[in-house]
Amino acid sequence: MSFSLAEVVRVSHDLWPLSGAEEWDAPGLISGDPASQVDSILLAVDVVTETVAEAISSGADLLLAHHPLLLRGVTSVAEDRFKGALLARLIRADCALLAAHTNADVVEDGVSDVIAQRLGLVDVRPITTGVVPGTGIGRVGRLPEPTTLGLLARRLAGLIPPTATGVRAAGGYADSIETVALCGGAGDSLLREPAVRSADVFITSDLRHHPASESREQSILDGVGPALIDVSHWASEWLWLDVAAAALRQRLPGIRVEVSDVRTDPWDFAVTQ
Repeated sequence: MSFSLAEVVRVSHDLWPLSGAEEWDAPGLISGDPASQVDSILLAVDVVTETVAEAISSGADLLLAHHPLLLRGVTSVAEDRFKGALLARLIRADCALLAAHTNADVVEDGVSDVIAQRLGLVDVRPITTGVVPGTGIGRVGRLPEPTTLGLLARRLAGLIPPTATGVRAAGGYADSIETVALCGGAGDSLLREPAVRSADVFITSDLRHHPASESREQSILDGVGPALIDVSHWASEWLWLDVAAAALRQRLPGIRVEVSDVRTDPWDFAVTQ
């Protein structure tokens, strides 16, 4: 059984409504003929050389990526530029490209929700409220039993796929942790949110020096504020792919839906001192 690309896109937008996307985002169908038939879908976090090659070699009719290939500031898809080259390869192979980005972050069973579920958080709610009640960016909840920052960091390291940068933490190894705020992908824009400031720890990715340092300094001054755990951007979002694939299989019976396990984290190794 196969579905048209237009039907697959409609299902995608039912699961991850475009109305939930941030204003700056660009999810949706990037390339492909809506009338074409889709028998096989490959899910990946990033559209890069390896995932495009995997989609084409596996015979996928659609590459569904979390990160949009064409986001902002794109004025050319000439093939001497990597975005143009990747898009041309997909088009020549009759493999469509679809993105579900921040619209897949905010929903139930979305990117941040999956991390919260894997950690076993209870009383979970969004950090920021979305258009639909119960949706929004990030999640905050409570661990069933308190733990320490060090043990939580180790637990995270066992939940996400390994990367060169591993898991980094700011705070005391033995600090008590019960309330957890988190955001899959880059979340330093949430550091000042009340739900984050009142949590025992904030888990996210791509924490830069100054936002992380300023958050910790403010916590010292206030006598309250979150410890920080920084994980790989790719790894934090990769966990969602299996959940997304299961949802697509249920809504699109007969279509082969696979998840890429290609590590698209950009860092290959780290040297510790």
